[in-house]
Amino acid sequence: MDSKKTPSKSYRTFALVLLTVVYGFNFIDRQIVGILAPFIQEDLGLTNTQLGLLIGFAFALFYTVIAIPIAWLADRYSRVNILSIALATWSGFTALTGMANNFLQIGLARMGVGIGEAGGSPPSHSIISDMYPKEERAGALGVYAMGIPFGIMAAYFVTASLMGSGGDVDWRKIFIFLGLTGIALAGIVKLTLREPVRGAMELDNETSIPKLPFIESLKSLLKIPAWWAMCFGIAFGSFVSYASSAFQTKFLIALDPSFDFKTMVILLGIMNGTTYAGGAFFGARLADKWGARTLRAYGWLPAIAMSVTLPLGVWSYWVESVEANLILSTIYLLFIGIYLGPSFAIAQTLAPINMRAMSTALFFFILNMVALGGGPTFAGWLIDVYKDTYSDLDAMRMAMTVTHLVFIPALISFLIVSRILPRDWKLAEKRNQELVSNE
Repeated sequence: MDSKKTPSKSYRTFALVLLTVVYGFNFIDRQIVGILAPFIQEDLGLTNTQLGLLIGFAFALFYTVIAIPIAWLADRYSRVNILSIALATWSGFTALTGMANNFLQIGLARMGVGIGEAGGSPPSHSIISDMYPKEERAGALGVYAMGIPFGIMAAYFVTASLMGSGGDVDWRKIFIFLGLTGIALAGIVKLTLREPVRGAMELDNETSIPKLPFIESLKSLLKIPAWWAMCFGIAFGSFVSYASSAFQTKFLIALDPSFDFKTMVILLGIMNGTTYAGGAFFGARLADKWGARTLRAYGWLPAIAMSVTLPLGVWSYWVESVEANLILSTIYLLFIGIYLGPSFAIAQTLAPINMRAMSTALFFFILNMVALGGGPTFAGWLIDVYKDTYSDLDAMRMAMTVTHLVFIPALISFLIVSRILPRDWKLAEKRNQELVSNE
C-alpha cells in the first residue's frame, strides 16, 4: 500500500472522532425536536399529527431526496468541502427553527435542516471507507454510528443545562444555541480535515478511478440483492426506533406528570450515551470478529437484536411507572444500537469504490423515507386516531404497540441478508478488482 495514501494512525483516529462529532450534531438537531415536543406543541398549538410530520416527513422528504445529488457530487469533488458546507447549512436552519412562530415557519425551517443534513453522512462514510480496510470497516463505521447515541445524549444534556428555574424550558434559545455551535464546528472541519485518496484501501498503486454517470451509479447499486435487503432491514427497524424516540418524552410526562422533567431528561441522556452507544460499538466489533469466520454474521447479528427489541419495546409502554419504562428502555437501547455497524459496513463494502457516497445516499434515502419520514408521522397519526376512544396515555400505548410490530419485517430482511450476503460480497470484491485492472 502506498504510504502516501495510508494516513497515520493518529490522524485516522482524529478524523474518525471529528466525523463522529459531526454526525452527533446531526442527531442533536434531529432529536431535539422530539425532546422539546411538548413545549413546542403547546407554544405553537400543534396537533400530534402535525408534530409527527414536523419530526418525520417534513424533515425526511428533503433530507432523502437532496442526499442523492449531493452524494453524486461527493463521488467526484471534495468530500471535506461538501461536509463543511452541509454542516453550516443545517446548523443555520436549526437556529432559524428557534425563531418560528407557527407550523408553516417551523416546518420550512426543519425542511432546511433536512437539506443541510443530506450532505452529512454520504461524504463521511466515503471518507472513512478510504481510511480503513474492509476488515476494520464495520468497527470504524460502528464508531461513527456512535454519533447517533452521543448526539441524542448531548441533546438531552443541552436541554437540561439550558432549562430555567422551576423546570421552565425556553425551546427557542436551545435551537439558536445549537445552530451557532454547529456553524463554528463547520469551520473546524474545513480547516483540519484532509481529503483522502479514493479507493486507497483497495488499490495497491496510484490508479485513476473512473467516474460513472449518475444513472449508471444508480443502476449498479440497485442490482445488489443483499444491499437492498440490508436497506429495508435497517429502515423497518429504525421506523420503530424513530417513532418511539419522537414520543417517549411526551409519553413519560403523561405517565407521571409529577416526575421531575429535568431529572428525566438527564437520565434519558445518560441511557443514550451509555447503552445505545455501547450497543453500536459492541455490535460493530462483534460483526468484525464473527464476520471473519462467516459473512452471514452481518445478517444474523441484527436479526438477533430485532428479535429482542420487539417484546422489550412493547412492554416498556405498558408499565405503570417512569422508572420501569427507563429500565426497559435502557436494555432496549443496547440492542437497538447493535445493527448499525454491520449495516453501514454492508452499504460501503458492497458498493463499487467509485460509488461509496452514492451507496450511503441511496441507503439513507430508503432508511429515512421509511423510518424517519414514516415512523414519527405514522405514530403521531395513530395516537390521534386512538384518542377518539382512549385517554392520551392509553392512545400512546396502543399506537406504540402497533408501531413495534414493524420490527417483524426488519427481522425477516436481515435473515435474507444472512443467506445472500456471501455471494454478493465476493462479487463486490471481483467488481473492484476489475475496476482497477481496466485502468
